[in-house]
Amino acid sequence: MFQIDTLSRQPVYEQLTRQVEYFIITGIFKECDQIPSVRSVAVEHSINPRTILKAYNELDRRGIIQSVPGKGYFICKDARKKLCEGYMEKLIALKELLSEMSLVGIPKESILECVEEAYNNNNNKEENAT
Repeated sequence: MFQIDTLSRQPVYEQLTRQVEYFIITGIFKECDQIPSVRSVAVEHSINPRTILKAYNELDRRGIIQSVPGKGYFICKDARKKLCEGYMEKLIALKELLSEMSLVGIPKESILECVEEAYNNNNNKEENAT
């Protein structure tokens, strides 16, 4: 399920964290779904279980997943909402970046084309998934 790039500059625990978030946002993981166990991910990818636990603990701390002792980790009911709120915060940073792009002379049309392309790509992914 998870794709781990051991040659990436991004730490493995961050790769796991981002992938769980992506799976929630795209609907692969739904609320109350159980996610793969620490042990199964460790065995499948030959990763130290502490690394996986670090990712899961970070997601647990943020209220995205929750640990049920003796059963495993499960997606929280409001996980998607919390992730969306986090992306709204990124929108502020995006506005600042767009302002800088405007100052250096990047045309608004180029930015709008980029936005349209991103949204069209995501719409195509959703259509292909159904």
